[in-house]
Amino acid sequence: MNTVKPMYEWNKIPWRKLEKIVYKLQKRIYQAASRGDVKALRRLQKLLVKSWAAKCLAVRRVTQDNTGRKTAGVDGKKSLTPKQRLDLVKELKLGSKVSPTRRVWIPKPGKKEKRPLGIPTMYDRALQALVKLVLEPEWEAYFEPNSYGFRPGRSCHDAIGAIFNAIRYKAKYVLDADIAACFDKINHEALLLKLNTFPLIRRQILAWLKSGVIDGKQLFPTLEGTPQGGVISPLLANIALHGMENRIKKEFPKRDTTIQGKRVFYNAAQLIRYADDFVIIHEDLTVVQKCREIISEWLLDMGLELKPSKTRLIHTLNSLDKEPPGLDFLGFNIRQYPCGKYTSGKTTQGELLGFSTIITPSKDKVKIHLKEIAKVIDSHKAKPQADLIKLLNPIIKGWANYYRAVPSSKVFYKLDFLVYQKLRAWAKRRHSNKSGEWVSDKYWQTIGDDNWVFATREENTNPLVLHKHGQTKMIDHAKVKGESSPYDGNLVYWSSRKGKNPEMPKRTATLLKMQKGKCPYCGLYFREDDVMEVDHIIPTSLGGKDCYENWQLLHKHCHDSKTTKDGSKGTQFDCNNVKPKPPSTPKWFWEEDMLVMRYV
Repeated sequence: MNTVKPMYEWNKIPWRKLEKIVYKLQKRIYQAASRGDVKALRRLQKLLVKSWAAKCLAVRRVTQDNTGRKTAGVDGKKSLTPKQRLDLVKELKLGSKVSPTRRVWIPKPGKKEKRPLGIPTMYDRALQALVKLVLEPEWEAYFEPNSYGFRPGRSCHDAIGAIFNAIRYKAKYVLDADIAACFDKINHEALLLKLNTFPLIRRQILAWLKSGVIDGKQLFPTLEGTPQGGVISPLLANIALHGMENRIKKEFPKRDTTIQGKRVFYNAAQLIRYADDFVIIHEDLTVVQKCREIISEWLLDMGLELKPSKTRLIHTLNSLDKEPPGLDFLGFNIRQYPCGKYTSGKTTQGELLGFSTIITPSKDKVKIHLKEIAKVIDSHKAKPQADLIKLLNPIIKGWANYYRAVPSSKVFYKLDFLVYQKLRAWAKRRHSNKSGEWVSDKYWQTIGDDNWVFATREENTNPLVLHKHGQTKMIDHAKVKGESSPYDGNLVYWSSRKGKNPEMPKRTATLLKMQKGKCPYCGLYFREDDVMEVDHIIPTSLGGKDCYENWQLLHKHCHDSKTTKDGSKGTQFDCNNVKPKPPSTPKWFWEEDMLVMRYV
């Protein structure tokens, strides 16, 4: 694997073979770390970090797949050509010399304050992606089961599901906490000590941590923290915070005791973490208060502390010290409501609990969403209706998809009413001298059973329709299994699970199911961190239609390759088999170095 490789053109590299090589090594790293075989672990990691296959995949990730590929670092390089990508693969080598990051300030959603991002150079991004390929499988074997942020195969909805499972049968006390400036305050020496890796990678990570930041035209040293914006920064932050859950469980394990002659069972204190936000849950108030002290001391070793303004002690069912019941976590409001026998939750034995656990979108997130929609409408008062619909649909669909895994119907219908009022004012302003009936007929239509659809009225074309929140179908989200990881080799579980993510668009999820979790272009299973795009089997320029029979889901890099071949001189299409209504199983075949489509 370390021998000199033959010269390839970028689009001729056998990507499928390279991905298999890298994944097999990553799986072996995960297995070695799981069984505690440090010697085999280090040998495999050194093999992977020098692998030509891993270097190619790292470069492809940062130059083709990542959304930030068009953002330059301090060297001004971005959007590399295929030849420049090959040159970058040859140059990749771990060392101790790195370029400083470029600081960019971005606004926090719904707030006036801004968050600093550190943008590394393209070379450092590729090198970080390579090191992440090496370190992530090892730490996936170590990470605690209730850690969900910035990990492959885990999401916000898994963290919410874990909280629901922790409180669904008993009202409990909750410490809702946040770590102050987590990324900016991590102690470098403590992080490297916990990382405990071999010297080559240790020196490289230390160089990145100490690289400095250029803000404007001034260079500032980085004495602590990891730069937000780097490929490897989320992994380093997770490593820094690893151990919190085990520390709490060690102090307050599951136990039973005898009180006044009765045997009483106590559950273990539970810590559920998503990045630097976490909650501690237990039925005993004193236990939760003690956990707060323990975690505060534990964080000091990493140079961190809790943020007082975002740390609250609450109860899920009753008010506590003037704090209302329930908590807001990751944009969701989690609360228990007292109720009668017809709506009460039940135990596993069917006994009534006297309360019901309800999870809904938080009020703050609803307000922020409404403000975002109103801002778009107000800033496009003179734009055509079609342009407004194109801008609003991604906002509405993305927000509704995020919250469709919890009971959000009432909130969705209320939002649709408020959006209608805003659009009604937008339409009335454009035609102030027209009647309300005339305005309604111009901008709203009857489509199916819905009499009030904001849609265009262009003749001989399909109307462009505004998506409603209430049209989003509610789904149940299955929480990820315990300590499962994408590196455990269970590809069927992870590829099928990807299509069940609540944030996955319906079309993408349907295509994943139809394709059984595989990319038809390269034949590989889709993995959790893969970037996917919908492709037209017959390009629209050649008469292809927008329908499931003519759609397929591809990796982004596979889509790029296919699009290039679609427009190349050597591409052929088997037009003899193209029918007015294409069959449901179109497939591509390689014939004499040309891509030919046939219906099977």
